[in-house]
Amino acid sequence: MIRVLIADDQAMVRQGFGALLAAQPDLLVVGDAADGAAAVTAARNLNPDVILMDVRMPVMDGLEATRRLASAGGPKILILTTFDLDDYVYEALRAGASGFLLKDAPAADLVQAVRVVAGGEALLAPSVTRRLIAEFAARPQKDRPRPVALNALTPRETEVLRLIARGRSNQEIAADLVVAEQTVKTHVGRILTKLSLRDRAQAVVFAYETGLVAAGE
Repeated sequence: MIRVLIADDQAMVRQGFGALLAAQPDLLVVGDAADGAAAVTAARNLNPDVILMDVRMPVMDGLEATRRLASAGGPKILILTTFDLDDYVYEALRAGASGFLLKDAPAADLVQAVRVVAGGEALLAPSVTRRLIAEFAARPQKDRPRPVALNALTPRETEVLRLIARGRSNQEIAADLVVAEQTVKTHVGRILTKLSLRDRAQAVVFAYETGLVAAGE
């Protein structure tokens, strides 16, 4: 069972999402919270696998709550957002979020998002990847030294990291490189381990921050 905690300041959102997820045979809603501080406390008491985290909440916002909860072995954070209002994609990724979901997404997408994030994958839709690229494109371009950590990667692992940063899925990377999908999964696992990254979302941020991938590529 995938244990889920829902953090949102709107009771109707919590109740609606809770009812939808509770109807799934492999999902268990262990609790909810109306603000970020309550979410942090509930997460530590209830040990959820995934937290659906709103950004704009009283007492403590979702970004700060994510920073406090995102750690090795901690719950996966799935940010609930309305991109027209919440311009926090980059900061949420840096804080440790594993994915993003629009509040008006179809019910099936919500269920699938929880499963994907619980399984250790990052949920980075093309729109999110484009938004992340735009964030870096708007910044002054500076020459950055190649991080020493990148030297630990093999040429193929570096190539896979570039493709991850461009929003490619494992299946798409396998097709691009003409290798088995399991081979790609192995490469991704080694990349995350060598670079001490939590998941693919952090790998995307790392690739752009270090200049391995330029915003215009």
